[in-house]
Amino acid sequence: MTEHSAPDTRKIIHVDMDAFYASVEQRDDPSLRGKPLAVGGSAKRGVVAAASYEARKFGVKSAMPGVTARRRCPQLLFVKPRFEVYRAVSRQLHLIFARYTDFIEPLSLDEAYLDVTADIAGIGSATAIAEAIRGDIRTELQLTASAGVSYNKFIAKVASDQNKPDGVFVVRPTEGADFVAGLPARRFYGVGPRTAERMSALGIQTGADIRAQSLIFLEQHFGKSAQYLYRASRGEDYRAVRPDRERKSIGGERTYAEDLTADSDLRDALEHIVDIVWERIAANQARGRTVTLKVKYADFQQITRARSVSPAVDSREGFEQLSRELLNALLPVVKGVRLLGLTLSTLEPAEELSRHEGEGIAEPRPVQESLAF
Repeated sequence: MTEHSAPDTRKIIHVDMDAFYASVEQRDDPSLRGKPLAVGGSAKRGVVAAASYEARKFGVKSAMPGVTARRRCPQLLFVKPRFEVYRAVSRQLHLIFARYTDFIEPLSLDEAYLDVTADIAGIGSATAIAEAIRGDIRTELQLTASAGVSYNKFIAKVASDQNKPDGVFVVRPTEGADFVAGLPARRFYGVGPRTAERMSALGIQTGADIRAQSLIFLEQHFGKSAQYLYRASRGEDYRAVRPDRERKSIGGERTYAEDLTADSDLRDALEHIVDIVWERIAANQARGRTVTLKVKYADFQQITRARSVSPAVDSREGFEQLSRELLNALLPVVKGVRLLGLTLSTLEPAEELSRHEGEGIAEPRPVQESLAF
């Protein structure tokens, strides 16, 4: 896709719904409002898919085992996820976005990048557009959203988390480098606990500490992430908002109320997941060359097994056959299985955050704030 606006003049909004699944459940069931709520899992089994802000006060988080969540919050209420409802609300959300821009890049059901540089609604500033969108969401969907407004995707996404829930945070082009300098290193993409520990051992705690390092130093210690860290620590990100951004994978998984141990039970469970995932694959008219099986055992040990083929998988039968072969290679299981998941990957090369197409590392250029924020 052709770049629709120059990197230095973009106005980008990252919209992120607040506790989306949990908020939808509280909206639709007034008895749940104001109470600590977990979507998914249960007090004994499963994993929390989302937690209300009332539950987060107790330390309940998404991807946390249900038993841990209940231990942290004894009064926690569990509800089953209703993904068909969340998808319907997401479609309504995107209709709202489309009033303000043609450039919408969804990241998930509840968040998206919007390039509003063109200001097709004639509102006058990116901040005003963000407030208008949040107002429409509140009025029409009875939900709240937070937004980050900036001149690039990296900063807009980080900014959307600054005033959560139900807030807006704006970072103008002249403020970007200073804003990034003050960020903890762990707020950068790809900096998980282990990378953060390595950074700490090197004396790197903040964005300013990253910026103080040479590109060579970053390449020596962080490999492929070096260019991204080098650019991002200077407030640079040249990626455009891409409405035609392709999926890298499509998958699904299920956590079971009781551990599965019998071969027949595991095969039946796999067939169910094949049905679920293939429906999503067909809906997206996707083809992929790699099928990955995810298994989580009763003791929470997790493994994945994958197979790649050529030509790409383009039929349910082919997807099912590869899935069965991956599972059969693990049978019989010694310990119970609590979760199974399947993913079809297209093996498209990951988009590089740190590089503009055809462009190498360059010295930072003077910022000219030519459009209203």
